[in-house]
Amino acid sequence: MPRPRSLTHARLASSALAVLDRGGLAGLSMRAVAQELGMSTMALYRYVADREELERLVVEFVLAEVDTRPPPRAPWDERVEVLVRRLRDVVSAHPEVVPLAVTHRHETPGVLRWSEAVLSVLTEAGFDGGRRVVALRSLLAYVIGALQLSRLGPLSGHGTVALSALQPNEYPYMAQTARQARGVGADEEFFGGLTALLRGLRA
Repeated sequence: MPRPRSLTHARLASSALAVLDRGGLAGLSMRAVAQELGMSTMALYRYVADREELERLVVEFVLAEVDTRPPPRAPWDERVEVLVRRLRDVVSAHPEVVPLAVTHRHETPGVLRWSEAVLSVLTEAGFDGGRRVVALRSLLAYVIGALQLSRLGPLSGHGTVALSALQPNEYPYMAQTARQARGVGADEEFFGGLTALLRGLRA
């Protein structure tokens, strides 16, 4: 049976993203998305084969907003920072997408486009072979890890408060660092870590 023309992939992904933003990963299901669209669950299967396809559509819908054109005429590390900033700005608006982007990173065009853009900058800067591999993997690991930590809770959140209350005689450094961490803003945390990583890659 041919698919009805009334439901585009963009509308489907937008509705699934609304469900995801509202209820998190646990709330994302074919049934929930069908309800968001005002249709039966069985009708939704005429548009997507399963939840995995739905997840890929959502990830690509979000990452399509990322400008992956490498900025011209700047040092390579500044160009990489711009690409990282763009990715962070878009994904931070929809933190529940982070685990899905990790799961589907090898098959989502948005992830591939961003990685290709970073690789083009690294290659122009003289990175090749294993050094280029390590550089890209390190950047991906940092961005994914930082976004996931942010998704789980801000640095000034209840987890840090709990750590700051640890017994100083048993965890002196953790307790002190947690108390200091409560005054570190999200941008300071993210870009401070990125600066340290890029400094290491330069070396």
